[in-house]
Amino acid sequence: MDSIEAIEPAVALPEPLPAATAPMDVPGGSRELLKLAAPLIVSQSFMTVQFFLDTILLSWHQIDEMAASFPAMMWYWLLFGFLQVTAGYTSTFVAQYTGAGRHARVGPAVWQGIHFAVLAGLAFLLIIPLAPFLISLGDHSPRLQVLEVTYLQCLACAAMPMLVMGAVNGFFSGRGQTWTVLGIEVFGTGTNAALALVLIFGRLGFPELGIAGAGWATVAGSWASALLAVGLLMRPCYRAQFNTAAGWRPDWELFKRLMRYGGPAGMQMFLDVLAFHLFTQLVGRLGDAAMGATTLTVRLNMVAFLPMIGLAQAVSILVGQRLGENRPDLAEKSTYTGLYWTFGYMCVIAAIYLAIPGLLVSVFEGDGDAAKFKAVADMVPSLLVCVAIYSLADAVTFTFGFALRGAGDTWFVSLLTFCLAWPVMVLPTYLVVMLGASVHWAWAAVTVHVCVMAICFYIRFRSGKWKTMRVIESVVSSP
Repeated sequence: MDSIEAIEPAVALPEPLPAATAPMDVPGGSRELLKLAAPLIVSQSFMTVQFFLDTILLSWHQIDEMAASFPAMMWYWLLFGFLQVTAGYTSTFVAQYTGAGRHARVGPAVWQGIHFAVLAGLAFLLIIPLAPFLISLGDHSPRLQVLEVTYLQCLACAAMPMLVMGAVNGFFSGRGQTWTVLGIEVFGTGTNAALALVLIFGRLGFPELGIAGAGWATVAGSWASALLAVGLLMRPCYRAQFNTAAGWRPDWELFKRLMRYGGPAGMQMFLDVLAFHLFTQLVGRLGDAAMGATTLTVRLNMVAFLPMIGLAQAVSILVGQRLGENRPDLAEKSTYTGLYWTFGYMCVIAAIYLAIPGLLVSVFEGDGDAAKFKAVADMVPSLLVCVAIYSLADAVTFTFGFALRGAGDTWFVSLLTFCLAWPVMVLPTYLVVMLGASVHWAWAAVTVHVCVMAICFYIRFRSGKWKTMRVIESVVSSP
């Protein structure tokens, strides 16, 4: 009779360390984490630079374009986030297959993500004709709506290459080859930044496209990254070791497992972005100044927020690899190491928000309407107080949330997001708008929501249920 065997470790357990070895060298320590996380942090920093640069360029061109870019992007990420996380969940499959030493299954797992990315990217083009209707739901000023529709329609064309890149990046990041991920991101970000500078202002003989120029630059940068990623995936060394060429065929069982675990992870992203998207749509009804201040505050938050995701991604990869090796003890140790670093980093960022808010806001001031900018800038410092508080909770939320995702505990993450966001953040913001209260009360609701999420993720992680979870199939053999 067949029997189910435990997955054997793919890598020999570490030998006892000499007494002189520094603590940072041990498995699960800081050196292991930071070596993996450094390229991911830099990669996320490049994304931060791009978002930040686009905001600055648009604010210099027209302050209304800067304000319009955020709600349009929120509509994009509302629909795209679910797809991206689902396609990118290949990294967890790759990490666990790599930890288990089953390299031949790595390529097929990545290809299931690519198949999903192509189908989802084609479906995403339906956003183009739907954009005017979606934007109208925000009930913003007519001027902002025109700009928002233009930007959203451009971004819809970037979905497919972004999804393909996410699936292929899972091949490199799941195996710990994070410097390659960085190279792919740098190539795309560089293309995006260069074209944005040219197309927004109409330089080098190109027409002045404004916010449309920022959108088309994003499309071009996304395709550049995707084509480079696929080209690297098909290198002969990867074809031989990881079955990246012959494994292109659809594998229904493997595809279903990617949907089973990646789908809830993507749904968590969808629900999270949906709640925040409704928040921004509601805030927009408090006036253009409130919308502009919210846009600036979120963009400043993203400068700190995205690099933290690099650390959390490294935690997720290490958890997946350690569980593939059947070493949940090291997975837990890596998670707490990640928490120390993310929390310390966010403490520094929070101090900066509180110490120099005026200097941070001044970066966005251009030659446009000075009165409009002042109305926006006057609100931002007080909103950054909320950001400083919830940034510390975000460190906890992301560390434990990504650790649970790396184990495959994606249903809990999704359900928790659904159950908390609406009563704690969305409904209070709706009441603020209905009562005509200050935008500061809406941001207070966001702060409470993030803090409650952090507590719940911590309790779930401490329960230890994730230690028995795997996303890969068990090895079946006959005695």
